[in-house]
Amino acid sequence: METKGTVAAASRKWEVVIFTLGKEAFAINVNKTREILRWTGCRPVPTTTPAFVGITTVRETTLPLIDLRIFLGIQSAVPMNQTKVMIVEFNDIKLGFLVDGVERIRQVNADDLDASKMRGVSLKWVLYIVRKDARNILLLDYEAIIQETAPAVAKHMFDQSKLNAFHKVIGHVEDFHILVADDSPLLRQQTCDVLKQSGFLSVYPVKDGAEARELLLGKSENFDLLVSDIEMPMLDGVSLVEALRQDKRTVDMPVILFSSIMVKDVLDRAEQLKIIHVLKPDIYKLVEEVSKLYKEFRKRRAF
Repeated sequence: METKGTVAAASRKWEVVIFTLGKEAFAINVNKTREILRWTGCRPVPTTTPAFVGITTVRETTLPLIDLRIFLGIQSAVPMNQTKVMIVEFNDIKLGFLVDGVERIRQVNADDLDASKMRGVSLKWVLYIVRKDARNILLLDYEAIIQETAPAVAKHMFDQSKLNAFHKVIGHVEDFHILVADDSPLLRQQTCDVLKQSGFLSVYPVKDGAEARELLLGKSENFDLLVSDIEMPMLDGVSLVEALRQDKRTVDMPVILFSSIMVKDVLDRAEQLKIIHVLKPDIYKLVEEVSKLYKEFRKRRAF
């Protein structure tokens, strides 16, 4: 039988695909990577951002192609016909990232991550620096990059008329305190903004699961709902909830996991913990689930 320490240690490790852009090495979670292809060619799309180079068809599925080199402003000597296409998937959004080359799959530990060096990195899209192979490997904010380069995704996430409709039903809510944990600064801020625009005025953001655990268990801060990403290096969302379920102060705390992760074993753990799972970027489904929990909260307060 695994000890709690063994489980905790395992939750701090995950596998990443290492790839290159110019002279720099980057990483992406293997769970978000579907396959690596040779250059497929593409059909250009008018009125798009420069990094959105066009679309291609892979096994009868049309996919947008984002050139990460153009997006990040990295000079590359690799000709386009030797470019690799990483097919990735975030929720129901599947697309191709164009990269110079793909090296291998590596296991990463949370202790390998360094956010303190970020001040010396000009790329605002970098979440962490991974210290591996005597070099710095950059872990990017991929969901934010997709939003920036694919306007249809951003429009889908932030239809103001839909948010106004939620607000009309919900009204101004000040007595329902929501904690939001997400290691992506952009997505964390956007989640908080959308909840506030929908009427939930008491929303507090934290940058990862470890900070959320410290607030809830270390400092005994009182929140009525936790909205958390799953994939956070210092403490993932599911492990955070497992810790909350073991403490009498938070054993019954409602939790919504708002994440693009669809891996079966992770979702099975979430189901066992009775956690609501909403797939990014369906922000409207998130607000809908928050609204349901708020109605239950009001009923409990009425008794």
